[in-house]
Amino acid sequence: MERKKLAPGVFITTLDAEKFNRCRITIHLRFPALRRSATDTAVLPLVLERGYARCPDMTELSRKLARLYGADLGVDLSNAGVDRILTVDICGIKDRFALAGENLTDAYADIAFGTVFEPYLINGVFDPEAVRIEKETLARRLEAEYNNKRLYCVRQARRKFYGDSPAGIELGGYRSDLPQVTPATLKAEYDRILRLASIDVMVQGADEERVTEMLLRKLENVPRAPQRFALPVAMPVTEPRHYSEEIAGLTQAKLCMLFTRGTPEDLPSITVLRMAMSLFGGSTTSRLFRNVREKQSLCYYCGSSALRATGVMMVDSGVEPGREAQAEAAILRELENLCNGEITSDELEDCRRSLLSGLDSLSDSLGGLESWYYGQIIRDEALAPPEYGKVLTRAVTADEVREVLQSYRYSVCYALTAKREGENA
Repeated sequence: MERKKLAPGVFITTLDAEKFNRCRITIHLRFPALRRSATDTAVLPLVLERGYARCPDMTELSRKLARLYGADLGVDLSNAGVDRILTVDICGIKDRFALAGENLTDAYADIAFGTVFEPYLINGVFDPEAVRIEKETLARRLEAEYNNKRLYCVRQARRKFYGDSPAGIELGGYRSDLPQVTPATLKAEYDRILRLASIDVMVQGADEERVTEMLLRKLENVPRAPQRFALPVAMPVTEPRHYSEEIAGLTQAKLCMLFTRGTPEDLPSITVLRMAMSLFGGSTTSRLFRNVREKQSLCYYCGSSALRATGVMMVDSGVEPGREAQAEAAILRELENLCNGEITSDELEDCRRSLLSGLDSLSDSLGGLESWYYGQIIRDEALAPPEYGKVLTRAVTADEVREVLQSYRYSVCYALTAKREGENA
């Protein structure tokens, strides 16, 4: 396990993959999000996944991957606090298993780096037909949000919570902005990302020297001015704000509650934060599951999660219409009991065993290990194996969990409930 700096803002990390018969090359580009180009950013991975300069046809790309013993290519977009991460990964069998002795590392790297650094362009901009098709794809995804009431409730709560903060920029873009996305604006956003991004290449089971050589060659003619990662943010503490939306025909009401730490300083340990979420509402032995869902039967589901970089904790649940206030009160009561009451050794150990089991499972897949190590890079931590995470998890105390939970303040509640009979649509 080693991380090397190859150039300003460019790193390569080699991870052990001896136990696997497959290898993986992943390229992460972390860059600052902008509201004005958020929709271009959302369309970009859809277009990039269709092909690259030397293989612009989707069907031919699929055939090329199939000829490489069924290799898999993925392009994705995710959040890292206020920043965005564009990820391209390819996974296939190792060189030594090639039946005819093919150089699979070169073939995989050529596809992955081609996708990132050599997109298919027509007259200097992205293919208009590809852009048109993927704009329609994104439009359908954005329109489908309303049909998934759990997702819709969570996103509505986030919009009220973040407002115009940079942390509130929509990962999936905005429907109203889609008409303004063109092949030229998409190319401009692509150029901005390539110029500003911090690039991390993760290599598992492939020839690191060959990957490094190909990466540096691709970067030779790329204008670069990488920016520092965005600092953590946190929304200020306010009085709790309640929002409610009535929807005709809704059979299961949705409730999303957001809490803020109020300050971006003194970020909690990710290990303690995971334990706190597991104890509060992130596992089947949590307080919310056992007491709110099982004992009081107030929720169909009720879980908690937290984002360290943006200082937010979320509880979302599905409840019977008309029982939203009861569920809200019960959830707040469980949080209060954890903050100021007893945390038993049995429940702490139940959560600890669950987290330790999850850490054990990371070594079962290349993707799990890669995510573990890149998460440490995102948090600017020294690289350490999951076994070290187990050591830290075993050391977490009830007082540390309580301290983390005490740092959150109730901020926003968004409820979706059924429209009452007799009301106008």
